[in-house]
Amino acid sequence: MTQRESHTPVYGIAVAAQLTGVPEATLRLFESKGLLTPSRSDGGTRRYSDDDIDRLRRVTRLRDEGVNLAGIGRVLELEDENEGLREELAGKRRR
Repeated sequence: MTQRESHTPVYGIAVAAQLTGVPEATLRLFESKGLLTPSRSDGGTRRYSDDDIDRLRRVTRLRDEGVNLAGIGRVLELEDENEGLREELAGKRRR
């Protein structure tokens, strides 16, 4: 059996909600606030990847710690930027 990439969108919104314990309405709210960007099927159905599920779990942990949605957005933005810089640095080190 082949292993799929972590960014491959495979889960519908109901499954993503079940995997994370987050109501579907909250998933839609997180998406509307830019905290999560699931892929869309040709028919417009949301599809979540394992990476999306991990990000969603990070969002809910931050929310549970008392961080508001704007703050969560900023934390995620900084984490994404930091990861991009790490990848860039690793690429330079390989050269």
